[in-house]
Amino acid sequence: MPKVLFFDIETAPNLSYVWGQWQQDVIEHVTEWYIICFSYKWEHEKKTHVVSLDDFDLYNEDPENDFDVVYKLWQLLDEADIVIGHNSDAFDIKKANARFVYHNFGPTTHYQTVDTLKIARKYFKFNSNRLGHLGEHLGLGGKEVTGGFQTWAGCMKGETKAWATMKKYAKQDVDLLVDVYERLRPWATNHPNRNVIDSTSRSCPTCGSDKLQKRGVRRTRTMSYQTYQCQRCRSYCRERLTNTSARPDFV
Repeated sequence: MPKVLFFDIETAPNLSYVWGQWQQDVIEHVTEWYIICFSYKWEHEKKTHVVSLDDFDLYNEDPENDFDVVYKLWQLLDEADIVIGHNSDAFDIKKANARFVYHNFGPTTHYQTVDTLKIARKYFKFNSNRLGHLGEHLGLGGKEVTGGFQTWAGCMKGETKAWATMKKYAKQDVDLLVDVYERLRPWATNHPNRNVIDSTSRSCPTCGSDKLQKRGVRRTRTMSYQTYQCQRCRSYCRERLTNTSARPDFV
């Protein structure tokens, strides 16, 4: 069975010198951004986890050193077959890679990605494609209130209350991500094919369920296909009918 990972990262801001307050060029970076925490959930698990800087002994000596947090994230991505996030292709994965190479971890093994922001933009015309708006618009709930930048600043200062707020916020981000993904998933025609990852499977290529219902025959100029709809995730797949002696091949 493919290992499917949902995740989201939170980073500290850059600290820089500027001459003024509005639309200023940076004179010099004092401290570059780093990962302060990330949240994750394996598809087969019920619990969402949060990994943060203050979980590790290193935090007491060097509170801006994200080595342990980044290494844990590297291990998870290295284990995953499919990685799911919101704006993760453009932000979370690239940010993670930037910290991997900084700490000289090297690349993880290959995984496929699903970005719910890309699904929302490609197949729908929502007023906003932000995760919180999608959750509220679809009746799935919203994001946790953070209290604004002061929460990030408080975490950077080591404030216990700020860390508690941040972890609650990070956990809800992944819980909401899972719900939004499952709602949008039937439209994702380019979703990674689980049957290719797990060559022994003949189930729904999108979610892995074996509850498939026939929904007619689709014909192209060169091939005929039996169409199925998954009764769990409601996505469609098909099976070639031309060569009936061959093993069914769901695509």
